[in-house]
Amino acid sequence: MSPQSSKQALDGGWGWTIVAASFMAQLLAYGSPQSVGVLYPEWLSAFQESKGMTAWVGSLVSGVGLIASPICSACVVNFGARPVTIFSGVMISGGLMLSAFAPSVHFLMFSYGVVVGLGCGLLYAATVTITCQYFDKRRGLALGIVTTGTSVGGFLYATAQNELIELFGLDGCLLLIGSFALNIIACGGLMRPLHLPAYYLKRRAALVELAEEKLRERPLARDDSVRKSLADPLVAAEGGVLPTRKKKETLSCDALAELLKTRQRRCSEYVRTLAERLSERVFVAMCAALFLYSLGAFPPLLVLEDVAQSQGLMEGVSVIPLVSIFAVAAGVGKLLLGVVMDVRWVNSVVLYSVTLVGSGVALLAIPSTRNYVGLQVVSAVLGFFSGNWSITPYMTTKVVGVERLTEAYGILMFFGGLGIMLGPPVVGWIYDWQLSYDLAFYFSGSCVLLGGLLLLLSTLPCSQDSSTQRESECTNDCHRVAAVA
Repeated sequence: MSPQSSKQALDGGWGWTIVAASFMAQLLAYGSPQSVGVLYPEWLSAFQESKGMTAWVGSLVSGVGLIASPICSACVVNFGARPVTIFSGVMISGGLMLSAFAPSVHFLMFSYGVVVGLGCGLLYAATVTITCQYFDKRRGLALGIVTTGTSVGGFLYATAQNELIELFGLDGCLLLIGSFALNIIACGGLMRPLHLPAYYLKRRAALVELAEEKLRERPLARDDSVRKSLADPLVAAEGGVLPTRKKKETLSCDALAELLKTRQRRCSEYVRTLAERLSERVFVAMCAALFLYSLGAFPPLLVLEDVAQSQGLMEGVSVIPLVSIFAVAAGVGKLLLGVVMDVRWVNSVVLYSVTLVGSGVALLAIPSTRNYVGLQVVSAVLGFFSGNWSITPYMTTKVVGVERLTEAYGILMFFGGLGIMLGPPVVGWIYDWQLSYDLAFYFSGSCVLLGGLLLLLSTLPCSQDSSTQRESECTNDCHRVAAVA
């Protein structure tokens, strides 16, 4: 279909179809990674590896997509949301099906952790970007509906994977959810682009320039051949070729040198900008807080089911798994915290720090919880506070400003992905050392508390007027985050 104008498609019409397709795509893609804690005990039993080694699978599937977010965004910008979504559906489905035949945890780290993780990262960037293109005034509502698909998927898949494992075993479960993920391709087919991607625009511009260059060269080549035919018939047969080759070789060398200089200038500019961001005290505290939060708060999503089983707090399969409770509470937290952020007098950094402190206290309470109901309550609290990911764009805008939001958010997501990748293995290694999760949760809770306190202390001298002014700009410019999401 031919692209439509953005004015005709904004805030309605086909845009709601895009929202529905993006919601379903995120549900199908993130359902299994969000409920990977259900698969974790099965992998421990199947491969008989240490908890630290097995935990790498769950940490990779969540961290790889965040770390590779700049690459994923570049793919969406150059090729468009529809091809990227279709390709991500193939990656996610293939990775899940391939995991059913995994002979070891190391193979599983690649098939489930890297392949599925990269597919989820590509899908997230594509769905958020095209949703922002179709909506202007209602962009916040549209993005809220789309991103809730991850929480709904985690809730549904947690129960579904339990049942599928009981009926068909671990391998059959992975094959079935891999086949479910093929429906992402159908969702991608509905993502009609509003604008041609940058790759096609560059190719079209290059073809037009090449055609114009050939048209300019034809008269010159004809005149040169006539002159040389009068001088020497032997030279005339070759005269129309050699000068053109020399000219093209010279142009190609000059173009290559200019390209290298341009790339060098861009790299130098990026390094300089990165150094400037990392020299700002508040932004450094944000990076440290997000890293510590991801390092400490993500492991419960992976190991809480194993904690309940290893301590004998549940018998058989739970009707409502802990990861399902976590996912539902996370969806509620995203919506409510987003609503709270619309209140003018609310400081986003203080609110984010409060969620970190609350998460840290909940993590420290896990070792003293000796019943399954208590773990369910803790899962709900942790899930609700995990909705603070919706605060991150507002907080970033407040600290660095709208004009620097894209690059700063990319740096933050890198630190978040790094923490998610390291958290579960560290918790697993502590368990292998102590044969108990108590010390691991004390470590996790301390990390999250430390991150919250560091961020809170670093922002105390900040001007409230400047903060309020910048936060008000985030409502209209939050769509820039989609380019690095």
